[in-house]
This record gives sequence, C-alpha cells and structure tokens, in this order.
Amino acid sequence: MSEKKKFTLEYELRSSPRILFSFISEPNGLSQWFADDVIFRDQVYTFTWDDEIQKAKLLSVKENKSVKFKWVEDEPHCYFEMEIVQDELTNDVALSITDFATDETLAERTLIWDNQINYLHSVIGA
Repeated sequence: MSEKKKFTLEYELRSSPRILFSFISEPNGLSQWFADDVIFRDQVYTFTWDDEIQKAKLLSVKENKSVKFKWVEDEPHCYFEMEIVQDELTNDVALSITDFATDETLAERTLIWDNQINYLHSVIGA
C-alpha cells in the first residue's frame, strides 16, 4: 500500500466566518452536514455514519478560523483540518480542507469532500 500524501481542497462559501466556524467545530453543527451523529467528549469526537463509527482526536482549534483533527486509527503523521479563509479585499469566505490519501484513494477522498461540502452549502443556505 502506498504512503498517504497531504492534499488541500478549497471551497467558496457564502457565510460569515463565525457562523461557518460553528458548523466545523461544534458537534451539533458537524452532525448537520459531516456525519449522521457527532459526540464530543475528552477532546475526542465520535463520528457516526450509518453503522460506521470513527473517532478523531481534536488537535487544535483557532476560534472562528480552523479545527484540526486526527483519526484515532490513522497513521501518526495524518490529520484533517478545516480552515476558514477570508479574502482581505473582497471578504469572500472559503473553507480550505487539508487531508491525507494514497494515490489510489485520492479521487475517492476528493469526491467525499466535494459531496460533504455540497451538503454543507445546502445546510447553511450558501
């Protein structure tokens, strides 16, 4: 199996950073678009999709800016981060996603993020 490599995706969203931050950092917000159910306890998020459960440790939080997670079962150097980027001139807001995938799974991981962000668009009305 090949090594996982970091990749970054960016999605424009019509939302204020403060509102978007609640959707990427709070269990209630995440459960509206990212997973079916989200529980946060002792710096660990438990994400549930159908019958699949995955746990991610919260690595860092920057208020109204970013959240960084590490899947408990993943390789030590891998993480996923959601960062709110705001253009200083236009005030346009984008969500930058950093994640890791092998060459074989990159297209699938990108498609998953595309679908999740499309769902986020519909939830926040962007």
